[in-house]
Amino acid sequence: MRMKVMFIFISFLILSGLLIGCGSVPQQKVDEANAALEAAKTAEADRYVPDRYNAAKGALDGAMAEVKKQDSKLMFKNFDEAEKMLDNAINLAKEAEQAAVTRKQEVSQEIPLLMEQLKDAITQVKTLMKRAPRSKESMMALQSIKNDLDNLERIPDSANAAMQSGDYMSAYNSLKGGIDRANALINELNQAIQAGY
Repeated sequence: MRMKVMFIFISFLILSGLLIGCGSVPQQKVDEANAALEAAKTAEADRYVPDRYNAAKGALDGAMAEVKKQDSKLMFKNFDEAEKMLDNAINLAKEAEQAAVTRKQEVSQEIPLLMEQLKDAITQVKTLMKRAPRSKESMMALQSIKNDLDNLERIPDSANAAMQSGDYMSAYNSLKGGIDRANALINELNQAIQAGY
């Protein structure tokens, strides 16, 4: 009987030691990682440097999966790997935040150049429209180009409005899209002129 009680007591001590020795969720690191990712999102890393933001988010998701996996264990919990993964997620999020700040500044500096490029492209479209053949077939195409041109001429105002509100990426994308569309119209008009003569 004494042996049995001793065995139970020793078993209890061993089990207690294992449970006490188990790690606990590194909540401070989890909070720090979530805060770092939130700071990156506030800096608009998801818009200005989406690859870096997605890498940080993926790293945090992976770290949280490891935390959950370890926390679900009854015994032998070990959060060492999860902590390393959380540290990596924190670093990636901070890098994404800084890269977003840098990219936003670059975008804001590129916008005036894009404005000039769009203005030049619009002027070129107008010049080519005067030279375009005026056959019955081409008149519908010219009207479509004229409609596109009207839309292109509205882009600088909407880009300026976006810039005033601090939305440099929308202004940038709008101007880039406008330049691409204007260049497509230039090619279309050049082909029509060549075919018409």
